[in-house]
Amino acid sequence: MRWTIAGLRFLVGYAHFAIRGGLLSNMNMFPEPQFVDSNDIRMAVYEQGEGPAVIMVHGFPELAFSWRHQMSALAAAGFRAIAPDMRGYGKTDAPSGVDQYCMAKLIGDLHGLLDALELERATFIGHDWGAMILWHMAMLAPQRIDKLITLNIPHYPRSPVDPIAVMRERFGSDFYIVNFQDSDEAEKAFAADPAHFFDMMMRKNQILREQFDQLPPQMKVLSLLKVMQRSQSGGAPLLTDDERDYYVNAFTKSGFTNPVNWYRNWTRNWEALEGINQLVNIPTLFIGAVDDVIIAPEHIEAMRPLVTNLTIEMLEPCGHWTQQERPDDVNHLIISWLNRFT
Repeated sequence: MRWTIAGLRFLVGYAHFAIRGGLLSNMNMFPEPQFVDSNDIRMAVYEQGEGPAVIMVHGFPELAFSWRHQMSALAAAGFRAIAPDMRGYGKTDAPSGVDQYCMAKLIGDLHGLLDALELERATFIGHDWGAMILWHMAMLAPQRIDKLITLNIPHYPRSPVDPIAVMRERFGSDFYIVNFQDSDEAEKAFAADPAHFFDMMMRKNQILREQFDQLPPQMKVLSLLKVMQRSQSGGAPLLTDDERDYYVNAFTKSGFTNPVNWYRNWTRNWEALEGINQLVNIPTLFIGAVDDVIIAPEHIEAMRPLVTNLTIEMLEPCGHWTQQERPDDVNHLIISWLNRFT
């Protein structure tokens, strides 16, 4: 059977409509992984579509699966959507040792991924820790990033003192990042009941920015141990049962220790940036969420002098899990911005 160009376009358009309309679920459309050797690990990589490469880097506690809505949309728009399970997550190797999860290793994994796919450079999208990795990569290896899109986490100016010391003084030992430095109690609690962990963590409509700003200081400190102790949480579930089970099954197998080890390199990563030029000259789109209460508006404003070609888009209402909470809006912003360059 021979297809005309118009016929092929119709099929692509119908597939995108079917996915968005629920005729086909992102669960069913999510591809099986291929495996590549990268930076001395075996990395699970999920691909969809053909065209200019767009590599999506997840954060904590996520997976390549966190980009399921973006992969189908990017593929339908004529891009090659690529999402790895990062080091320590999902089906990718998880070497032991805290030092195996520093920024140098995580950036090296992305370099190795580019090499394995025979790509000199690519557009990169990162959320949460994925965004932090890409900000570091934009400073240390900008030649490998064609265009940069970050979700939720802005480009922070380097602190003159150890950020962990600052967090410890400002937020105390209950703050989850500080707690991760001091104890393995949290990761054991997550692993003991991963279903409850994801039920409590991945939620939407929990609190508006204006409500959060009115809370007393002690109620603004995020303790994941206290989150795990709740029997129920505010807002609404972000995930369907099948999506929640996908995460639960993956983390039941891999555990949480190595994902938490990313946080245990915070001081090491800060030390590695000493003397590094903080300026980012790559064309950059930042997609923020007004109700992501970990990120204050002043954090976003502080990056403007550090990113020379910057577009900022803010979603409201929207919390931390932006690409999963507002997938259609995120897809529209990403694809519209990328199409400016074609």
